[in-house]
Amino acid sequence: MIREIREKFNKEFSDQKYLKFLDDVWKITGGEVDFRINETPLFLDNEIKNKLINASESIADQLQSQKFKNSSRNAVPNKFNIPNEDEHPVFLQIDFAIAENENGELIPQLIELQGFPSLYAFQSYLGDKVKEHFQIENSFTNYFNNYNNDNYYKLFSDAVLKNKDKENVILLEIDPDNQKTRIDFYLTNKLLGINTVCISQVIQKGNNLFYKKDGKEIPIERIYNRVIFDELENKKIEYNFNFKDDLNVEWAGHPNWFFRISKYSLPIIKSEFAPPCFFLNEVKDYPFDLENYVLKPLYSFAGSGVKIDVSKEELNSIKDPQNYILQRKVTYAPIIKTPDQFAKAEVRMMFIWIDKPVLVNNLLRVSKGKMMGVDFNKNQTWIGANIAFHKS
Repeated sequence: MIREIREKFNKEFSDQKYLKFLDDVWKITGGEVDFRINETPLFLDNEIKNKLINASESIADQLQSQKFKNSSRNAVPNKFNIPNEDEHPVFLQIDFAIAENENGELIPQLIELQGFPSLYAFQSYLGDKVKEHFQIENSFTNYFNNYNNDNYYKLFSDAVLKNKDKENVILLEIDPDNQKTRIDFYLTNKLLGINTVCISQVIQKGNNLFYKKDGKEIPIERIYNRVIFDELENKKIEYNFNFKDDLNVEWAGHPNWFFRISKYSLPIIKSEFAPPCFFLNEVKDYPFDLENYVLKPLYSFAGSGVKIDVSKEELNSIKDPQNYILQRKVTYAPIIKTPDQFAKAEVRMMFIWIDKPVLVNNLLRVSKGKMMGVDFNKNQTWIGANIAFHKS
């Protein structure tokens, strides 16, 4: 969106440079590639950068309100409602499509939000690698609020460790070495010195949890939680502790916030940056322009179950409408010039929330298909994940 920077980047781009960049990034996994990294970052001009900041911070303000807390109380299914919920999530992400209004101006439009950690270690690492391999000017940054690597790592460490000994803090995941996001786990371990532990390896004794290291049982005092419960159900993995017990552990962040700040939140958020959204069971008359709405299940992971073309007959056939939302479609603007066509962008604004939500970093997703994601971008280049830069 900064035309001269885009033209310069595209002119200087080469497949050789890109492959060298990828080889360097994926050294962390021994060269194994788990997801597609886009050929290019996004360059935000001041206007859209400020709109993204204003949009994300205004929505974060709503999430702190008592009204939101009251409205989201029923978001957590009983079978997943974990004791000792804290006052707020530790990690917050808000996803915006870069869209276009009727005046042709670029505007952020809310797509998703989650009170669950994303790639907080990887995005910092990725920003450095992009700048190094593609010679991005030092005046560009991927951080917000005057953060840089040093003070960001300090904040991230404070959020995860909270004054605990790193040996007593774990990153908890399901079969972590086979997750697509494992590079983030490895980088988190490198940055913070905490161990990544599979849920199947946790030991419960009374209300205390332990993991084994070098044959010794180590007490777990705090959990950087990366377990997604619908994935836990689907994988049917065996584990030997009960989330619903009154466990003597702290959470970074508590599992309940995965549900409370999620698709469930979308109908609650009211903003010029949020397209109209409704719980399906509360819709008395379907919109006359139903073709302009998308159907999303409340409890699904990584976009599964989303339907972008729906009919009244299909909606009427849904037996549990309370578990679905209707959200007005957003038309993404074609903003990234690539060698064959323009691509569309979605920016995830990443917060760390210790005393208040602080905007720190971002994640970029780029598509040329109907939706974000590999299934809608087969045989395409210049799509996938990357990062957005702006002038510091």
